[in-house]
Amino acid sequence: MGRAVQWWDEKQIPLYVAAIAAGAVLGLAAPGLGPELEHTINPVLALLLFATFLGVPLIEVGRAFRDVRFLATVLVANFVVVPAVVYGLSRFVADDRGLLLGVLLVLLTPCIDYVIVFTGLAGGARARLLAAAPLLMVAQILLLPGYLYLFAGGDVLSVVDVGPFVEAFLVLIVLPLAAAAAVQALARRHRAGQVTESVTAQAMVPLMMATLAVVIGSQIAAVGDQVTELVRVVPLYVAFVVLAVAVGLLAGRLTRLDVPATRAVMFATATRNSLVVLPLALALPASLAIAPLAVVTQTLVELVAMVVLVRLVPRLTPTSHPTPTVLTGTP
Repeated sequence: MGRAVQWWDEKQIPLYVAAIAAGAVLGLAAPGLGPELEHTINPVLALLLFATFLGVPLIEVGRAFRDVRFLATVLVANFVVVPAVVYGLSRFVADDRGLLLGVLLVLLTPCIDYVIVFTGLAGGARARLLAAAPLLMVAQILLLPGYLYLFAGGDVLSVVDVGPFVEAFLVLIVLPLAAAAAVQALARRHRAGQVTESVTAQAMVPLMMATLAVVIGSQIAAVGDQVTELVRVVPLYVAFVVLAVAVGLLAGRLTRLDVPATRAVMFATATRNSLVVLPLALALPASLAIAPLAVVTQTLVELVAMVVLVRLVPRLTPTSHPTPTVLTGTP
């Protein structure tokens, strides 16, 4: 087992690319499996986040709450600078109400879940980003209606429900974090907790592969059916990643954050809350049925981009120390 764990830790990026490809093949070959795979997204993602949180000593999260400069940088970058970027990009689909809402919903909401995993893979400050997750969630719940009103018109507020935000926060953040805290407390007194920590750490790569495959496999067929319309948003999503990474890098340097924190800001600005806002998009009227597919398209673009950024971000933010690429140790 030890050799297998060492092998997949060393081959993480190729394995993630393979998982994305496998999910795409499965989703296109058996489109009927899409709805079934979709039901597994939250459980698999919750397990991945449980494993991530378990690998972050909660004392580090407590210290991260006191890092006001980092928290302020993440919040300003995501809710002051990024919305301006999103407004500019959204004008290219302003003629199509469904595409416009899909683009706004997904690009205005920063990720609170697997961004922590990718940040860790790139040697970023995942404990600090975990501490920022509740603030990011509350801020987007409060600010999203206002931005939708400004960017898409006041009538849109009557068809958007924030309920899925609350549900996702409980299922994907609160429950896995509480479970991880319980196991960490158990590990200080009993061997069972230590064994759970060890086994879970070894399962990080397979869990990430499962998450990528399930998300891609569940959504790609639906996107393929509307590809001629959705192709319009792909360049916008690619441009967003490029611009958001630049915003994060500049923000980190202007506020003089250390390298791990700067990397965390870069991922926090580039990664969006697509799995959380998808239920909001699905709840829109039938006349806006293209909106959830626009959200899913962003997920597909983003997952490929994240695999690239895991390698690129460390090169953009060099450090004199070797960059950790395995999530099994401390941040």
